[in-house]
Amino acid sequence: MPERLFIPKKVTAILVYFRPFLVFSGMLCAIGVMWNRSPVLYTLGVSLLFISMTFDLVDGWFSARFRPHPIMARLADRIMDKIVYSIIFPLAAVGMMWRLIFIAPGHTRIELLHAIFVMLLCIAVLVRDNFASFMRSFAIRQGHEPEPSEFTRLRTIVAAPVGALLYAHAFYIPEGPPSQLYYWISWLGNLPIRGLFFIEIIFLIINFGSIAAYCRKYGTFCLDELCLDDEHLRRKILSVFPNALTVMNAMMGLIAVFFAYQGRIREAYLLLIGATIFDKLDGAVARKLGLTEPLANASASSHHINLGSIMDDLADGVSFCIVPAWIFYITFADVQDPVVQKLAAGPIALMYAVFGIIRLIYFTLDKNPVPGFFKGMPTPAAAMFVTAPLIMFDQAVHEASEWISFWGIFCFSLMILASILMNLYPVRYIHLGRYMSRNPLFARLSLLLLILVVFTPYLGHVAFLYLFIYMLSPIVTWKIAPEVAARESQNISPG
Repeated sequence: MPERLFIPKKVTAILVYFRPFLVFSGMLCAIGVMWNRSPVLYTLGVSLLFISMTFDLVDGWFSARFRPHPIMARLADRIMDKIVYSIIFPLAAVGMMWRLIFIAPGHTRIELLHAIFVMLLCIAVLVRDNFASFMRSFAIRQGHEPEPSEFTRLRTIVAAPVGALLYAHAFYIPEGPPSQLYYWISWLGNLPIRGLFFIEIIFLIINFGSIAAYCRKYGTFCLDELCLDDEHLRRKILSVFPNALTVMNAMMGLIAVFFAYQGRIREAYLLLIGATIFDKLDGAVARKLGLTEPLANASASSHHINLGSIMDDLADGVSFCIVPAWIFYITFADVQDPVVQKLAAGPIALMYAVFGIIRLIYFTLDKNPVPGFFKGMPTPAAAMFVTAPLIMFDQAVHEASEWISFWGIFCFSLMILASILMNLYPVRYIHLGRYMSRNPLFARLSLLLLILVVFTPYLGHVAFLYLFIYMLSPIVTWKIAPEVAARESQNISPG
């Protein structure tokens, strides 16, 4: 073997195989922190986790480019990932509960909710890893070499930093040595809950997206062997995946109400964004799996309304009709401004919920839908449209600003306008999710814009401007042909 390849091979071996030892040492440091609250052990443990994270980000690069055994190196990399994540994420879940009991005994409900959410996130990570391992091994037995998808690569890149961040937050010790290293690490341990929630929700969505990607690539091989040409059984199994995403849509909406009760309208809005993403994913997954097409031997009356569409409408009714109205009413309830108190917040909230549900019923029963378009403003867009100004209104209330009356009247008027727009059926709104799928640059710029403003006071302003442009979009998008608007991507034709 040439000498120039010998050293990189050693480097690859160290990067791939040394990570479990680093993470295991970090686990021992975490146990020591829980036992005697040592800042030194906390600093050492976080440092080990970040070194492991660095190794995880570069080992794939080495293993893919240096011979002679890149395939074996990638396989070893997956095994090491499985071992590392099996240690770090359960450890983070335990650490969050320990932090509540011993470090923050006077914790708030939002901190308790965050600890529970981290536990659910860790379970989702482990479920995804075991599911991905099963799907890859099954595909190999069928003679198909697994190929990494975009979601899989993204998930691999994000998992190690999120694990290290959760470790730094869970085992944070307030009193520490006056060193620069501890100052940097303690900053990570003191990140605000709203920032952690945002990162964790994005990571959860990536994990679900990775599961969906594996199902799309290799699910056919499993179902061919499992179902034995039983198309009804095949559909029942496949429907689990979009239905699970639909349930997550409703859960995001209900959690948003909880945040609104805590006075955290910004976090509630981010959760509504999560509900919108899950709403986009469940429909896309259902179409990719062929669940939206009727069976060949089904009668015309048996497939017009199915369980999946009913569940989707119920989830949309909760997340995008009831929840925005509820958040609006909660936000207006305790405001002492005399102008705001004169506004009939309760009846308007009820009107918005009822009009939204009427729009969903019309959407379900409509016998002449336009592919790729909605008749009237879709409920997810309307929900984001009316909730965004509530962030500005809530900021004005907390700052005792002179703009309280203005934002109150503005939000009140917007609820009425959105209720009308949802039921203005001659106006056609393009399917924004499919538009983003066909224009990935636009989707990436939208995500980048959200990341840039999410931690600033201008999240509500930017979000409202974004939805205001969408409200006016039919002026331009009506020229797009339905067969183009219905496409899921740049290269895939409808149907």
